[in-house]
Amino acid sequence: MARHRLSKKHRTIAMALGGAVLLVGGALTAEAASGSGSASGSGAAATPGPARPVSLSKPATFTGRAFDTCTAPTLAQMKAWKTASPYGGAAVYIGGKNRGCAQPQLTSDWVKSVSAVGWKLIPLYVGAQPPCKSGSNPEKMTAATAASLGATDGADAGVKASGLGMRPGSPVYLDMEGFDTANTSCKDTVLTYTRAWNKALHAKGYRTGFYGFASSSAAAVAAATPGTDMPDALWYAAYDDTESTTTGYPFGTKWSGHRRGHQYAINKKEAYGGVTLTVDRNAWDAPVAVVAK
Repeated sequence: MARHRLSKKHRTIAMALGGAVLLVGGALTAEAASGSGSASGSGAAATPGPARPVSLSKPATFTGRAFDTCTAPTLAQMKAWKTASPYGGAAVYIGGKNRGCAQPQLTSDWVKSVSAVGWKLIPLYVGAQPPCKSGSNPEKMTAATAASLGATDGADAGVKASGLGMRPGSPVYLDMEGFDTANTSCKDTVLTYTRAWNKALHAKGYRTGFYGFASSSAAAVAAATPGTDMPDALWYAAYDDTESTTTGYPFGTKWSGHRRGHQYAINKKEAYGGVTLTVDRNAWDAPVAVVAK
């Protein structure tokens, strides 16, 4: 994930903050995703469903390769890649005060057009970032503001998705960068924000997803107790160059049933159909946007 994200060097450092750097894949069962989309795992407390059920009992999912890049490509570029590249999914940054790149292409017409040629879209929202994260961000949470910011940003994520023609029942993935999970106050603040964001987005009828590092932000969510108001799907970053969601998954049986994505490589320049883009690579088996016809 491009400009607003850390460089590969600094991302590796951020991953190490939570402990040893984990280079892992994922595991997937054949279990169908439920309407609640709650995480579950052996030895873990049962996770209650979200505060309000989302509008579709079974999500639209995509299984295959997906890419993300900071600025959404043009329609012509997307058409060229759809014909020539191995990718079938594409992540797009739909909002958040910490979204780092302009999005001149990202309109409801663009969403409808790229979906019509077969792309499966993965909406990302760059919300408030951890108080203990280094660097400057336009929006950072604090212990005092985490709940209110999470509620405001979660509701905004639903509005942004709807404005792009992504219907209720679609997921929106909250982008949470790496932080020091040994900092208990920081971790608790992130979890408070995440729970409030999830509740607000569920109230809009959308599914919730979470993007984070396998060794820090994703690990914090996976280990959270109680497991209430946790994401419906998990997209974890572990840079092992393994295009898989079935190898070495670090979180037991949580988020089984087509609810996992794995970002396995970043900042790769690729050319297909005469179009060159710099992208991050993802193995995908998780919900994607439901686009209005």
